Amino acid sequence: MGVSDRFIERDDSIPSSLRDEPWRIFRIMGEFVDGFEMMARVGPGVSIFGSARVHEGDRYYELARETARRLAQVGQTIITGGGPGIMEAANRGAVEGGGKSVGVNIVLPFEQKANPYLTHFLNFRYFFVRKVMFVKYARAFIIMPGGFGTMDEFFESMTLIQTEKIPGFPVFLMGTDYWSGLMDWVRDVMLKRERFISPEDPDLWTLTDDPEEVVAKVLDFTPAPPPDI
Repeated sequence: MGVSDRFIERDDSIPSSLRDEPWRIFRIMGEFVDGFEMMARVGPGVSIFGSARVHEGDRYYELARETARRLAQVGQTIITGGGPGIMEAANRGAVEGGGKSVGVNIVLPFEQKANPYLTHFLNFRYFFVRKVMFVKYARAFIIMPGGFGTMDEFFESMTLIQTEKIPGFPVFLMGTDYWSGLMDWVRDVMLKRERFISPEDPDLWTLTDDPEEVVAKVLDFTPAPPPDI
């Protein structure tokens, strides 16, 4: 018996749930195909992230809405997670600005409902597939105040750009009072004290509350070919 034969030999001691695991690849492939097909039609856009827990009238909701509206008015597609809060605000601004409003929603145990301001919408089961859509079709990231998921998107973008796994694109942190403490810690502890990042790494993002600055820098940016991810 060859090595390959031993590896594919059935082992009844393995739970059936694990024996069936390889077949899950087809579901994953299906999500990638559906995502690529939709995103190729809408084209590159600006991915906007932030808390699902804010509501209309909240300063961050209105900042996301206004920024997305202005981006849409100059022809930028807006991409969000498709849910409530900041996602709703950004999609709403996109529609108000006459642009494409894309939602890549995630299926959760406590179901995240799609907001009503979407011109293009797709549900995903797997976070990692959904993340590829945010990155592969982005010409900029806007990170509004949010929780763990928002932090994840920010630091993942920093990792991918820092390691040159994707071409660098503009990354904006909007909500200076929210982000300033974390940015001080990154510079004072991560960079200066521990030297865990390089001196040029803090230049990978822009901290701002000005939608016009965001629009100007997005329009000034010349995208590289989409990342091969």
